[in-house]
Amino acid sequence: MSVVLVTGAHGLVGAATVDWFAGQGYDVIGIDNNLREYFFGADGSTRASGERLQKRHPSRYRPLDLDIRNQEGIEALFAAYAGRLAGVVHAAAQPSHDWAAKEPHTDFTINANGTLNLLEATRRYAPEVPFIFTSTNKVYGDQPNYLPLIELESRWELDASHPYALRGVDESMSIDNCLHSLFGASKVAADVLAQEYGRYFGLKTGIFRGGCLTGSGHAGAELHGFLAWLSKCVLSGRPYTVFGYLGKQVRDNIHVRDLVQAFWHFFQSPQSGEVYNMGGARVANCSVLEAIDLCQEISGRRLQYTIVPGNRIGDHQWWISDVQKFCDHYPQWRLTMTIREIIEEIIDGLRQSG
Repeated sequence: MSVVLVTGAHGLVGAATVDWFAGQGYDVIGIDNNLREYFFGADGSTRASGERLQKRHPSRYRPLDLDIRNQEGIEALFAAYAGRLAGVVHAAAQPSHDWAAKEPHTDFTINANGTLNLLEATRRYAPEVPFIFTSTNKVYGDQPNYLPLIELESRWELDASHPYALRGVDESMSIDNCLHSLFGASKVAADVLAQEYGRYFGLKTGIFRGGCLTGSGHAGAELHGFLAWLSKCVLSGRPYTVFGYLGKQVRDNIHVRDLVQAFWHFFQSPQSGEVYNMGGARVANCSVLEAIDLCQEISGRRLQYTIVPGNRIGDHQWWISDVQKFCDHYPQWRLTMTIREIIEEIIDGLRQSG
């Protein structure tokens, strides 16, 4: 039976990917050592997610407690499945701006060196299979903050005369000569490596530069997981802190099921070294203030929140992804969920889980 390898398998993206590929009849090997709990504490733990996956797919899913920084371990795994491997979905990462500044070596070795280990093992043992990499819009650094933005009542918005106004930021925006944060820098390294293994070596690499990735399976924490953490705070009564930009900073949010469907389209017809901006686009975006209002309305509860003046270093004031390039390459794919529908699902999921 063909095998799909998923890294970060118990996180939001990884777990949804495991579910999908196991449902399609693939055996799935999942790499996850729950470093998210080390990054973010108990709120960030993915242990329960891993247990759910094993219960749902007892004959299809095999979890491995393996660190992607372990080059020998990664190569041994790929060698063991050489000839059976059908694809790699790399979703493991250290995902936080703030956390990266605390431990730069840890951040870089996970995001950059870990990605290199996986790419090189793919080149050596399975060079014909698709390699899907979950990158981030943070590779653009703070370039978007220099766009002509207009302050509205509840959000910042791009001047209507700008070419990005209709659909959002496309892949032509430079990733150079700007402030990235250390997290952004480590993801740039991984992003460019994945491109290069496609263009130089011919691997079938797809680089998906995600905006806010979300869904009811997200282990939201203060430093990562915007809508999941906000919803958790609304339901639990915990105070919520908004960092800078008057709470009017705009994010597009893509539900993880829509993202995994994009992976699936690429997996079936892969290309080499392609980069795609991937987010909620004009279908699903909101400011923090708008998200707070929606969470309060949907939950029927009030949120205690504070807006502090200093924004996070390198944070985007406005971001909406232009997904047209991916739609042109894979016209059967589309976004299916609005912001309201996403928040409704997250809040319902939190209530069911207690």
